[in-house]
Amino acid sequence: MDLWWALVVPAYLLGTFPTAILVGRSQGRDPTREGSGNPGASNTMRTMGRRAGALVLLGDLGKGAAATGLGWALGGRAVGVACGVAAILGHVVPVTRGFRGGKGVATGAGMALVVLPLPALLLGVLWGSVTKLTGAASAGSVAVAAGLPVAAAVSGRPIGEVAAFAGCGGLVLLRHRDNIDRLRRGEEASLRPPGPVGPGDPMG
Repeated sequence: MDLWWALVVPAYLLGTFPTAILVGRSQGRDPTREGSGNPGASNTMRTMGRRAGALVLLGDLGKGAAATGLGWALGGRAVGVACGVAAILGHVVPVTRGFRGGKGVATGAGMALVVLPLPALLLGVLWGSVTKLTGAASAGSVAVAAGLPVAAAVSGRPIGEVAAFAGCGGLVLLRHRDNIDRLRRGEEASLRPPGPVGPGDPMG
């Protein structure tokens, strides 16, 4: 088997790891049945608190970073990028859960942190600024998805890599189409969890 596929397939399977579902299960909850139903960090935070949301964020970041880093170490940068894309696809369309997954933002951020560390950090600042300004994590995610291929191009990456980031950004935007409609109508949910912060939540 060609090394490319020998690494990309496991990277996809790593992307299917159900971080949000496992975190929710540890609390007797199911993020796919609460809030927006999206198994991601933002919905987990809104429905279960900041600590749970942070765990999901770190887990999903880790999936993207691990897949990309291992692919790069074993097959070169191009294979690393391909493995990162595969992990994002695994998160968004997981074969293990009937192709119903998350939106790929955190997993994509993990990939970007490995192959474009400085631009990724700047995009993180962009995400935080837009999210704080609008109160909606989806607005920050849309801004980052649009900015990622631009950052890759400005960084002088080859056209194939820019295209890969553009594809990832396009997928994230596609998964946010309902959020974009709600943002236009001013009906998008706030990132802040409703009601009082749960016991032991250090970020309250």
